[in-house]
Amino acid sequence: MIMKAVQETPVRLLLLHIFLLFLLQLEATSSQRTQAEALLEWKNSSTSSPSSLNSWSLTNLNNLCNWTAIVCNRNTETVSEIHLANFNITAALTQFNFNKFLSLTHFNLNGNNFSGPIPSAIGNLTKLTTLDLGNNILQGEVPAEMGKLTELQFLSLNNNYLNGTIPYQLDNLKKWGECKNITDMRMEGNRISGQIPPELGQLTKLQYLTLSSNEFSGEFPVSIGNLSLLFTLNLSRNHLTGTIPYVLGKLTKLELLDLSDNNFTGVLPVDPGMFESLTSLNISRNKLSGGIPEEIGNLHLRYLLDLSSNSFSGSLPLNLAKLIMLEILNVSHNQLSGKIPSTYSRMVSLLGIDFSYNNLTGPIPTGGIFQKKHPNNAFIGNSGLCGETEEITPCISGPKKSNKKILVGILAPICGLLLTVTISAVILKFCKKSKLGELDHPKVSKSFDSIIWERHGKLTFSEIITATENFDEKYLIGRGGFGSVYKAVLDRGRVVAVKKLNMSVDSSHDITELNRKSFENEIRTLTEVMHRNVIKLYGFCSWKGCLYLVYEYAERGSLKMVLYGVEGESDVLGWGTRVKIVQGIAHAISHLHNDCSHQIVHRDITLSNILLNGDFVPWLSDFGTARLLNSDSSKWTAMAGSYGYMAPELAFTMQVTDKCDVYSFGVVALEIMMGRHPGELLNSLSENGDMLLKDLLDQRLRCPSSQLAVRVVSLITMALACTSNNPDSRPTMHYVAKELSSTRTRTSLSEPLGTITINELAKFS
Repeated sequence: MIMKAVQETPVRLLLLHIFLLFLLQLEATSSQRTQAEALLEWKNSSTSSPSSLNSWSLTNLNNLCNWTAIVCNRNTETVSEIHLANFNITAALTQFNFNKFLSLTHFNLNGNNFSGPIPSAIGNLTKLTTLDLGNNILQGEVPAEMGKLTELQFLSLNNNYLNGTIPYQLDNLKKWGECKNITDMRMEGNRISGQIPPELGQLTKLQYLTLSSNEFSGEFPVSIGNLSLLFTLNLSRNHLTGTIPYVLGKLTKLELLDLSDNNFTGVLPVDPGMFESLTSLNISRNKLSGGIPEEIGNLHLRYLLDLSSNSFSGSLPLNLAKLIMLEILNVSHNQLSGKIPSTYSRMVSLLGIDFSYNNLTGPIPTGGIFQKKHPNNAFIGNSGLCGETEEITPCISGPKKSNKKILVGILAPICGLLLTVTISAVILKFCKKSKLGELDHPKVSKSFDSIIWERHGKLTFSEIITATENFDEKYLIGRGGFGSVYKAVLDRGRVVAVKKLNMSVDSSHDITELNRKSFENEIRTLTEVMHRNVIKLYGFCSWKGCLYLVYEYAERGSLKMVLYGVEGESDVLGWGTRVKIVQGIAHAISHLHNDCSHQIVHRDITLSNILLNGDFVPWLSDFGTARLLNSDSSKWTAMAGSYGYMAPELAFTMQVTDKCDVYSFGVVALEIMMGRHPGELLNSLSENGDMLLKDLLDQRLRCPSSQLAVRVVSLITMALACTSNNPDSRPTMHYVAKELSSTRTRTSLSEPLGTITINELAKFS
């Protein structure tokens, strides 16, 4: 009997184990069904029915984990993530049964029409690491119960109608400071009032903090100086008072600081050793006074320095000329006096300046950006300034010269005059009123004395003729649908690229007309655009039945040639270089879409139309098909673009939007990282979703590692988002450029690169 009992025990244990497994499975199935019913009930409360929710029906409750936008924990068969961003859902957030989804780690409802207050029950989702309720129509106060979400790493409530105060003042919100894992906090675009909680200084992992466009008041919380990992701080458009604390300058990782549109007083706290990583500073529209510190020239500002609309006095600091990478400088509407230092002309990266409405005197510098036309009245309001711009008095006594009259006088006797962006607007106006044939004046058709004006001086067309031996084939470096490109090595070692478009009567009318439109469009666009990642147009000309465009020379040629055509070049084009190339392209397109006086859509972004200089800096080129978007020009009667890069919606409609460029950028970004065109992947993404990322990457290179691997993963994720078939689901290029260049990227991957699948990246895209 004893022996028999011993023998039966394992059997009983096995049966008991099987029974327990059955119970657990039954419980999991029941939980899954309960969650599905809760989601179905919530969906039925919505007044809209997005396609992603159409599968929410009682017939497939057991397939909950296969629903679009739902991610499950396979071990517990419970919902772990809900991603419903940008689905145009209209519903009350209070209808969501938070208590049914206590295992949620990601809850993303961004970009919908959710209304009502944020329910206090949201505090029960204690496992949340990501909560994104931004860009909805939520109202009321931020519930105190959100202080229970101690695992949060990302919180976005931006662009709603929330009001009241951040609930740190409530006695039952003692755990807010315990949310120490949070890295991103975005609450801009609401009506939140009161003081900024000093408890925010306890969130020591915070990297991104934006509270802009609210009703915050009181002084700057000194405790923010504890956020040593902070890289972006935006408190603009509030009612903050007091001084800007010196401790802010000790944040060594801070790159973007925007305190504009407040009521700060005192001086600008910039001392040696402060703001070590700052690339963009905006403190405009405050009440700061005193002089502009000389130390500001020792910073590493690259994008923006806006000190406008304050009460700064004294002279402009000479040290500012050291900011040779700065793109935008605005010191307007202050009380500055003295001269504009001539050394400012050495700030070669400047794209925009504004010195208006001060007490400046003397001549305007003549080099660099100062020699360009400034339509925004960059110098007016300074009665003591003089120069050659239209807005102010000439330095030399006598009647003010008119560029237009001079140009017309020159154009009459000389054909083929080349001019650059400084005076090209006048030329464009002239050419628009003239017939093409009138540009080649018959009396001077043999003259080579036309002049190219550009930022470094001037050169004559005869120099180009001499350098290319009258455009001999041995100087040919490229040939495309619109013409041929030649390399011209001029005196003093300067090198330019010259595109020649055939306009002779021997050409067909269609080709001639197409080339003429491309020629005019290229000039019109490139005179509007000035960016480090956009090809520079030095000038243009018509001579002997041909049109000529003169550009900055790209030593390495097209990105397509570098990626595919040059032996051994792929070894040089490593992962780090590829990431930087993609970042540069993103910034160029973002500039076209957001920073020009008219939104520009390129329409033909391909590897062939991206050039690389000797340092692998990318230049977006070939604007012959680009368009300025306005209210009546978004539809076109001719298809433009290259097969394999055009957005899919263009196959069914002629509607051209900036999202067409976003799609093309996504294709280019994937192609750069894959080392081949991603067409097959994009056509069957659902079938290839289980493919490992490491197998997708260019096999000629070793897989990236460490921080570079994180960058590559983020880039691929963003590229997949850009190539969404739904234009509305694609991000803007402003967002893409900002995210790809951000230094707040995770320091490591959550799982090894070799195990990440395309599906995992696509669900976050």
